Parts: sequence; structure tokens; C-alpha cells
Amino acid sequence: MDKLVIQGRRPLRGSLPVSGSKNAALPLMAAALLADGVTTLQNVPTLRDIKTFAHVLRISGASVKPDPERHHMTIDASRIDFPEAPYELVKKMRASFYMLGALLGRCGQARVSLPGGCAWGPRPVNLHIEGIKALGAEIDLDGGYVVATAPGGRLNGGSYRLEPSSVGATINIALAAATARGGSRIENAAIEPDVVEFCQALEKMGARLNGIGTRTLEIEGVEALRPITFRNSPDRIELGTFMIAAAIAGVPGEPVRLTNANPDHLGADFIDAFRRTGAVCVIGPDYVEVTAPQTLQPVSITTGIYPGFPTDLQAQWTVLLAQAHGSATVTDTVYGDRFNHIPELNRLGARAMVAGNTVEVEGGHVLKGAQVMSTDLRASVSLVLAGMVAEGETHVLRIYHLDRGYERLEEKLANAGIEIERVPYDEFAQPEPHAA
Repeated sequence: MDKLVIQGRRPLRGSLPVSGSKNAALPLMAAALLADGVTTLQNVPTLRDIKTFAHVLRISGASVKPDPERHHMTIDASRIDFPEAPYELVKKMRASFYMLGALLGRCGQARVSLPGGCAWGPRPVNLHIEGIKALGAEIDLDGGYVVATAPGGRLNGGSYRLEPSSVGATINIALAAATARGGSRIENAAIEPDVVEFCQALEKMGARLNGIGTRTLEIEGVEALRPITFRNSPDRIELGTFMIAAAIAGVPGEPVRLTNANPDHLGADFIDAFRRTGAVCVIGPDYVEVTAPQTLQPVSITTGIYPGFPTDLQAQWTVLLAQAHGSATVTDTVYGDRFNHIPELNRLGARAMVAGNTVEVEGGHVLKGAQVMSTDLRASVSLVLAGMVAEGETHVLRIYHLDRGYERLEEKLANAGIEIERVPYDEFAQPEPHAA
């Protein structure tokens, strides 16, 4: 297993490139199954989740060829003859559940494992299932699998209102609806940039959509879709993470440039909160320049569905607050129990206390290096940020979480002045006893 070893208090300088969006690439990969032929996706990051989903597509019969050097991927969906997504892969990432809509839309049938963990918990898949049932699918549960069939080989189409709005369910229902016999309507649809980009790709493939980017998405089914070449968007969460990194570890008065970015995708709430910290933020068409202030101001935030403050940036924001002078709060209204990073940050010397879906952070205290454990993707990157500003050496363990969503993070940070390296370690090694 690998860990990151960080020597703290090194200034972040120069530039950081933003990789392609994981959360947009995955539904684009699923959409490629709807077209008989070769789809080419550009600006695809090399990540653990992308590799896992590529394996899921291959099981269905698709030929998937990544080109990591150019960040391209070709998906030949000419032969989709095994409409199943097995538990062994679906348990590794929830986005594999997109296969339900994609296989129903292409084959008229699907057998897809329920995701591992709390399938009916804070991110339930019942919205996906009920939405696809509303389009006319017949669905049974069999040994942990969702078995779905379109009577007569194609769905009829229908209408479904999402409560609450859900990115994953919006995408899954749209995948199934694109080749239905009739029209479909998704009310309270998600409007995140990842969803908009996915819908634009479907439209380019020949799907008929109205209301892209609004809360009411209408889809008129077509007989078949065609393969396309499509460029994936930059990762907005990586951009926000790098902005926070520049604010806490940059040199006051010296801008850090974040390239290959789409700042519009961050949403106004994040940009507004970020500027109120005192950090200078200059936004260009495909870049952001961040200049760290002499003193960070504490700014309380509440996460919300897009265009609200992204829940995927709240863990990183707690690190920023730990470096600010004063107290502030982070409230997560999207996932009320997403604070596994707090005990680990407190091991580094942060002063943060969780109460319900809110964490109060008392800033201005010196962080000191320690061994900390990653628990999920965004928690792990928050620990890396904390290690960058902590005194001494920090070891961030279990970074396989990090590899799911951040491409070559240690390489990018090292090129910008951070002393960080990836080293292997034995998770179960026994510590040497101290001499008496």
C-alpha cells in the first residue's frame, strides 16, 4: 500500500494544471454504450475510478482503449452482448450503477449489482430505480442485483420527479430515456455542470433533449444514437481544491496560476466565499490566479445543491478555516455525516468539533505533522492540504482513496514547490518496541 510523506511549510509557487473531470467522464463513458460504433472521449483523467469503470464496460462487451499520454479514450460499443455489471466491480464505485440506464437503453435489459455499503443510506439508489420504473421498466431484486427489463425491447418513456434532486439519478434516467419509444420528463433534475455536459454529449449523439441546464429535462426517445468525439470538461472540484491550496500555502503577494480550468463550473457560492477570506482571485477564460493574503479571514459556509457551495469542497474548506484567524463553521446540508476527516485533522493540531451536520473550526493554531489515515476521497486530499501547512513531517496513509479522484497529485504539487513523495508501506507492520 502507498502513502504520501509531506515535509510541511514549503511554499506553493508557479502553476498547477487541472485534469479532466472524473464526475463528467464516467457518465460520458456510460453514454458511449448507447451508440453502435467507436466513441472517442478527450481530456479523460487517468484515475482508479476511470480504470474500474472501463472494466465494467468491457464486461458488457465493449472494447475500451485508454491513451494516458494524450488523455484520450476510445470506446467501441459495436458489440454489447452481456448486459450485466457484477458486484465485484460495482462495489468499488457507485457510478457503476449508471450501467442500469445505459444497458436498458442499448439492450432493453440489464442486471446490475446494487452498490456496496449503504445502498439505501445517505445516497440511495431508490431514486434511480423508481425513475427508471416510471419509464416503463419491469424491475426485480435478485440476490443483491437489480434486474430490469424493457417490455418489447424498448422503454415507453414516462415522467418522474426527483425528491431530492440527484445527479446520479438524473443521468441514469436520461440514459434509459434517450432511446425510449416515446417522450420522458425528469422534474427537479440536477443542473450540475457534469449533468449539463453529459446532456450536451447525448444531444451530439442524436438524442432529443429540451431544458438542458434547467430543473425540467425533457427527452424524446430516438431509435438509435451515433458515436461521437467529445471533449470532457476540467475537474471543478480539483480546481477548487487547488484554489484552497494556493490560499493556505502560497506566498502572499505572489500569484499561483491554475491552468486548464473552467472557473464557471465552480458556482457563485464558492467564489464568493473564497474571495471573502481575503485571497485574491483573478478569473480568466481557462485559468484562475490565486494570491494568498497575509491573513486569512474565517468564512462560514453551508453546502448546497449546485450552484451552492459544493459538498465535495467542504473537507478542504475546514483546512482553510484551521489556518484562518478566528472561528467559523462548515454546515453540510447534502451529506450530514461527511466529517470523517475531522478526527484526523485534530491529530495534526486542528481544533474542530462536530455537532450534527456542522463542524466548528477554531483557527489560528499551529498544525504539526503526524500520521493520519484517509477515509474517503475528499477527506484524503484535505489531509494532504493540512500536511502542506503543518510543521514537520506528515504521513497520509491509505491514499488509494486519493487515487480515485486526483490525477498525479503528488507530481503536480512537487512541481509547484511542495516537498511530497509517494512511498510504499506495510499497513500491518508491527512497530518496533522502544528500548528500556
